[in-house]
Amino acid sequence: MQNATIITFICYLLAMLALGVVAWRLTHSLSDYILGGRRLGPAVTALSAGASDMSGWLLLGLPGAFYISGLNQIWIVIGLLLGALVNWHVVAARLRHHSARLDDSLTIPDFLENRFRDESRLLRLISALVILLFFTFYVSSGMVSGALLFEKSFGLPYQTALLVGSLVIVSYTFLGGFLAVSWTDFVQGLLMLLALVITPVVLVVELGGMSGAVTTIGRVQATAMDPLHEMDVLAIVSLLAWGLGYFGQPHILARFMGIRSVGEVRQAKYIGMSWMLLSMLGAMLIGLGGIAWYADNPLENGETVMILLSQVLFNPWVAGVLLAAILAAIMSTIDSQLLVSSSAVAEDLYRGFIRPEASQRELVIVSRVAVLGVAMLAGLLALNPDSSVLSLVGYAWAGFGAAFGPVVLLSLLWRGITRNGALAGMLTGAITVVIWSKLSGGIFDLYELAPGFVFALLAIVIVSFLGKVPDEIVLQEFDAARG
Repeated sequence: MQNATIITFICYLLAMLALGVVAWRLTHSLSDYILGGRRLGPAVTALSAGASDMSGWLLLGLPGAFYISGLNQIWIVIGLLLGALVNWHVVAARLRHHSARLDDSLTIPDFLENRFRDESRLLRLISALVILLFFTFYVSSGMVSGALLFEKSFGLPYQTALLVGSLVIVSYTFLGGFLAVSWTDFVQGLLMLLALVITPVVLVVELGGMSGAVTTIGRVQATAMDPLHEMDVLAIVSLLAWGLGYFGQPHILARFMGIRSVGEVRQAKYIGMSWMLLSMLGAMLIGLGGIAWYADNPLENGETVMILLSQVLFNPWVAGVLLAAILAAIMSTIDSQLLVSSSAVAEDLYRGFIRPEASQRELVIVSRVAVLGVAMLAGLLALNPDSSVLSLVGYAWAGFGAAFGPVVLLSLLWRGITRNGALAGMLTGAITVVIWSKLSGGIFDLYELAPGFVFALLAIVIVSFLGKVPDEIVLQEFDAARG
């Protein structure tokens, strides 16, 4: 049985490497490596954005939250769905259009510098450093999650599992850049959807249908089906606020910048939101169904419910595919974070400050070296599975959402935003998240993204109104792009 699962796993990993080799042959410039030459189709854009967004949280954390707490976790699902929908509707097409018009901006720091014609280069420098800092720890946490999956599924020593998982992810990201990451994310997104549709269907059937499952859940945990159980206004707002993070995630925004044309954004939105809705519904049903399945033998760690159910409900070959889907969720986020980190090094720091005259070939080499460098540093941090690095993951989403979200939104929507306003908003958002997350009690129990986002918005508006009006060239470029 174990051999069948291992063989399925190996075939999946080899397929990801093959995609990396194909993408390598199509990568000739920095634009190819960072944005795939802006030639992604709508389906690849949509599933790549979704897969890189959700990570192992979708197949481990979210089912675990519903298994432990019940239906009161539905508020985070609602918040994320609303946030993603607004992001597709308001940001996607505008960012693709503006970034292409503004000197073919390849990264978010690049876009912000060109948007405000920032000759001081402070916007580029600070945003690139924020990306490197948070993503190094983010990648590390993902490597820990992948290693734990290998360890629990196949009995590998933790360090060996970490090495195997890291080598595959780094290899295809190193070789193929954005195209490899997007293509593998597309396949991984399909795998994740397959796992999140098949598992709850089989689970509900085995539990005697939906009514039988609900009856058993009610017997085990009477409050599990109550969405308002132990929820007050502050708790609901905190969960809904997760949706605000979408506007500032560099690895998601990069997909919008890489789509083939503005006209294909609408189709990508429908595909992406359908994928997200089905996937999150599946994760929710797995967690709730797990309450009934393990009624007589509750799990010590609720986040393992998806792993354990895939092993008991299916034969080893299917279980191998489903376990590969969990690894796919982890890999699809790590590879995107590695790529954005490498682009921050090559485009925003190396070409921006060290060698402005660097050739395309040289910049691609620097990007690949940066992938290795960030991965090695993240791997060292991940050597200890109990590393305190994991404590940063909770506010990394909030950090990006508050630091970049308001700036990106207003840069695309408001003519009057200034360079100093953008800088003030970025710093205010990041600092608020870091400080707020260390406080507790009363209002400080509110998820730090909410105050970080609001304070950043206020900082942008106040500083922009108090400062000098943007230069005429900046206003003309904004008007031309909007028109």
